[in-house]
Amino acid sequence: MKIYTKTGDKGKTSLFGGTRVEKDTRRIEAYGSVDELNSQIGVVRSLNPPGEIDKVLSEIQNDLFVLGADLATPAAKQRKKMGLLEARHVENLERTIDHMDGSLEPLTKFILPGGSRVGAELHRARTVCRRTERVVVGLLRKGDIGTTPFVYLNRLSDLLFVLARYANKLSGVGEVQWTSNNSR
Repeated sequence: MKIYTKTGDKGKTSLFGGTRVEKDTRRIEAYGSVDELNSQIGVVRSLNPPGEIDKVLSEIQNDLFVLGADLATPAAKQRKKMGLLEARHVENLERTIDHMDGSLEPLTKFILPGGSRVGAELHRARTVCRRTERVVVGLLRKGDIGTTPFVYLNRLSDLLFVLARYANKLSGVGEVQWTSNNSR
């Protein structure tokens, strides 16, 4: 089987279920952004983060694959057996946030993205996640998707922030606090 099909050479692609759409539609942008986020998490995992973080990232990558499939499938074509993200996936993110955040110093000021290589790449993943949220909210507003994908991404960006802080703590790298122009 060849990797190229040539079916997209005229600027269209197929959604699950066979519907052909322009490659620059919001839906394609949404699941493309989810794919980019999943790839960025793969970059973080290639840096051999601590086992607890890697385990969480592995679960997230699997969830993002499901989310991408959800976004690539028109609601009229979705089947119950498709394995869509559910409230339990969001709750799992929240439990993980609470667990890891509980071991961190409370934030009293904004921090700058960075720190260890793993921490910095997790901050980058967070920004990709936030951009993905901005694309997905348009689908939500149009009624093209349910609320769970958006809520999942919103919570995931929070978790990626906590994971970045947690990774920096485990590596012994301190956080750099933001200093306003008025303070310099």
